[in-house]
Amino acid sequence: MAEFDIFDTVAQLRAQGAPFCVATVVRTADVTSAKAGAKAAVSSEGEIIGHLGGACVKRAVKAAAEEALTQGTPRMIRVKPSDKVVTLLDPDGVQTFKSGCPSGGTVDLLLEPYRQPQRLVIFGDTPIAQAVAAHATLAGFRVCHGGEGIGQVEARDFVLVASQGQGDSAALRSALETSARRVSMVASRKKARVLCDKLVAAGMAEAQVARLKSPAGLDIGGVDPHEIALSILAEIIQWRHQDARTAEREDRDEKTA
Repeated sequence: MAEFDIFDTVAQLRAQGAPFCVATVVRTADVTSAKAGAKAAVSSEGEIIGHLGGACVKRAVKAAAEEALTQGTPRMIRVKPSDKVVTLLDPDGVQTFKSGCPSGGTVDLLLEPYRQPQRLVIFGDTPIAQAVAAHATLAGFRVCHGGEGIGQVEARDFVLVASQGQGDSAALRSALETSARRVSMVASRKKARVLCDKLVAAGMAEAQVARLKSPAGLDIGGVDPHEIALSILAEIIQWRHQDARTAEREDRDEKTA
């Protein structure tokens, strides 16, 4: 049997495009089968590929990996004997999990989530759409055009309608039918309102339509397509950081509740 190589496993998982975590044992105390430096990959389905220790550690890693993937941020966890766990957070801020293993050891682990970059789906082939695509690629987004990958859009992704008179109604409907929390449109407020009213009249839920932000972008006085594109991308980046801070705050509140 070939020797296990965590880095080969990570490369394979990245190539598949599925989210996963890398779990690393950074410290152990007392008797434990886990060894400092041990690594494993944890799939989004909870499969642990590699050795991290006994069943108690595995249960904690699965739970923490799910949280890390949801939040998209690394985290430290500590698995220690039940009689030593007083709160869900140790004084140093590390999240704790109870262990019922007879060995009585303590294990600290670092979980690092990997998810493909957020999508930016752009409807339209206008100069503004092309400029946004160019800038967004440099900013690390996965740029998709029109219906490309539309069925895989997640809440954390972004959708922009920049059709500007070329099939606006159909593009807006497709954009608002995605799961993305953030949808924006290059259009005046009046035009967007008219299009949204038509969608509601045709049966789309008002809450679904209410996600639309139009005009798209921050008001920086942009005139040409690249200036407007920068204002749109700046707003999307602002949303990205706001969403990340909100997720971190909710996660922190949940742990201390």
